[in-house]
Amino acid sequence: MACQASIDGSWNASILTIPSQRAEHFEGVGTVPAFRRLTESGWDKDAPPLVHTRRVLFRLLAEDLDRSQLYELLPTKKVEVEYVLLQRQSLREGAGAALAGAGFEGDPRLRGLARRMLDRVADFLRSPLAEKPWIRVGNKQVLHPEASPPTIHLLHLLAHMPLFQSEHFEAMELLYEYLTRPLPRQESVQQVGTQLLEMPHLVLGDLLPHRNAVEADVPFALAWLELMARLGFLRRNENWTKMYERFVDDCGRDGVWHPHKGLAMPKSNNPYVWPMYPLEAAHGGDERWCDVTFRIGLIARLSGRPVDLI
Repeated sequence: MACQASIDGSWNASILTIPSQRAEHFEGVGTVPAFRRLTESGWDKDAPPLVHTRRVLFRLLAEDLDRSQLYELLPTKKVEVEYVLLQRQSLREGAGAALAGAGFEGDPRLRGLARRMLDRVADFLRSPLAEKPWIRVGNKQVLHPEASPPTIHLLHLLAHMPLFQSEHFEAMELLYEYLTRPLPRQESVQQVGTQLLEMPHLVLGDLLPHRNAVEADVPFALAWLELMARLGFLRRNENWTKMYERFVDDCGRDGVWHPHKGLAMPKSNNPYVWPMYPLEAAHGGDERWCDVTFRIGLIARLSGRPVDLI
């Protein structure tokens, strides 16, 4: 996949785009999911193809209004400054998450981004707006323009910065309390300037509240449990622990996971999951269960559980 990168280190002049379901390989993949997939697959962050991409990602961390840094989100018509600010923030957070996952926790540029992101979210969580973030616009209930819930990118970034977590204990506690709230019924839409924009990357509460959510998207359920394990939240939450224990119980004597029903390999349409699942090239035979089995073992190790090698 590294061969698809442009000479400047970006993929397909985009940042967050994932391939369409009809793509045979990785056609159209954006820079962040491509970088994340390579590092998830074991590529070192100092590998020559990734060095060029790192420059693109670090450039995105800058706090500016440079429209050339909007990539696929560059508007085709005149837009309000609020739109530019929001989209630059989305790309900035995605780039930061990819860099954190690659092992750049100690880089001052990434730590500065993490601090600004976490401070913004913590200020929101401390405010009355966190309890009632919805306003009515026309016939819709949408998020207030000043609401700043955490994003899946922020969770990924923090999850891969354990030292940073320990340095910001109070804010992490606020985040844990927020992530255990029931999801609201309203759609994730926010007022940005005079526009109403869908915000699917926002996390508005517990994304894994019950068994039905696990069955609906097994790969995302594992991705969420891995995030919670890396954040130190999994062992504290009885419900998430039960979800994980069920995965463990579904492993046979050989330690390999199998689904409750059918023989089809679990699939996910969640953009966050694409870079990490499936990593196994073959999707037939027993290889179908490799990725899920691997994630179960990884979560065990991250949460301090013993892992029996078979």
